[in-house]
Amino acid sequence: MGNENWEQELINLSKEKWAWMAEQKVEALDALFHEKSVFVHMGGAWGKAQELDIIRSGGIHYKQADVHEVSVAVMGETAVLLNRITLLAVVGGNEVTNPFM
Repeated sequence: MGNENWEQELINLSKEKWAWMAEQKVEALDALFHEKSVFVHMGGAWGKAQELDIIRSGGIHYKQADVHEVSVAVMGETAVLLNRITLLAVVGGNEVTNPFM
């Protein structure tokens, strides 16, 4: 499979991931995220278990991610995908909208 196909599959999976986060589908996210994943937020950084707990509990509800730009770099069997998004979320009971890269 050429890099273009892998890139499109990764883009599609990333879109699914944002939908799973909005729908709080923790089991799907658990299968997707690597055990050593790190999640960087304005309030700090933490690992997979804490991120999934936050999603499960509604501590952060990722309501909608509007993806404006996507880039994928494939290097052998490794790929890096970056999204430029506007994220609508509920954090601590407050609805917030922020741009992210």
